[in-house]
Amino acid sequence: MQRLGLVGLANSGKSSLFNALTGGHAVVAPHPFSTVETSVGVAPLPDARLDALARLSRSAKVVPAGVELVDIAGLVAGSASGEGMGNRFLAGIREVDALVVVLRAFRDDAVPGVDDPLAALETLELELILADAASLEAQADRRRKQARLRKDPALGREAEAMDEAMAVLDHGVPLFRAQLDPEVRSRLRNSFLLTDKPVLAVVNLGEDQLDAAAQLTEPVAAHLGSAAEVLGVCVQLEAEAAQLAPAERAELLAGLGLGEGVVPRVAEGAFRLLGLRTFLTTGEKETRAWIFRAGALAPECAGVIHSDLQRGFIRAEVIHWDELVELGGWQQAKAAGRVRVEGKDYAVRDGDVLEIRFNV
Repeated sequence: MQRLGLVGLANSGKSSLFNALTGGHAVVAPHPFSTVETSVGVAPLPDARLDALARLSRSAKVVPAGVELVDIAGLVAGSASGEGMGNRFLAGIREVDALVVVLRAFRDDAVPGVDDPLAALETLELELILADAASLEAQADRRRKQARLRKDPALGREAEAMDEAMAVLDHGVPLFRAQLDPEVRSRLRNSFLLTDKPVLAVVNLGEDQLDAAAQLTEPVAAHLGSAAEVLGVCVQLEAEAAQLAPAERAELLAGLGLGEGVVPRVAEGAFRLLGLRTFLTTGEKETRAWIFRAGALAPECAGVIHSDLQRGFIRAEVIHWDELVELGGWQQAKAAGRVRVEGKDYAVRDGDVLEIRFNV
């Protein structure tokens, strides 16, 4: 399972967002460093397709896809040099696949902290840039020495990629916002850089700021450009709603004009960020969403279910979920000639329903 790290300045609301997404109970307090230990939970991806297929198949169980969330200790200016929880913060970021940056916009005199989302983002970016610059400086020197000693051109190209990345960082630009060549990015993969991770930005609004969400998120969106998606969310309301029973939660969110709430928006944003998709299986026992990387072929997706299915893959019977629901089930779809038989070179699409034929 892919890991998504929640990061932010002290009292930005990231632990509340963690609770909203996972239904967890991470400590939330109006003072810095209420998060000192990493909390880990799973955010399910709400999926109406699953519900429709489960009704069709009269499934006993429904299993949604999910992404693992990590609530990382808060950052302060100077974290890159060890201030506050800096070392723990930076170590936590290295272990995740992508970042949700939580930026506070709400104002509360009882809760200290920065309430300018753009200023908070600039502080976060600077700390990550400083940490990456220090890491690259040491790594590039070692790589150049190794390239000379071993006479290995590949190591020399890695050192060149590090130099190119260092030049970007020296201009105050994090790598996720840089227009680096894909080949350069691939050579940086083993450097485990903090600013090279995909980013989703969440601007944490007060309840009285919801009507001004577009205005409050615009400076952040302009700063990030096309490098990251930006969502405006009232995290406190969402965290409170997450503790309610599903029917009460839906009623509260609808009454506040929040629709389905933050969970599907952030979870779907995370999936796009990580390049993930879902295919589906359905039957009387269960209807389940399975996670795969965009562009994966049918045998690889079969292996997501079980390694034996990939090893003994013969073919996949495929239909898109909405066609299956429209036609009323597998038998009806087969009778109508709408179930396709696909081989090993089929690139599975998001929303495909699969039945795998295999032999081991």
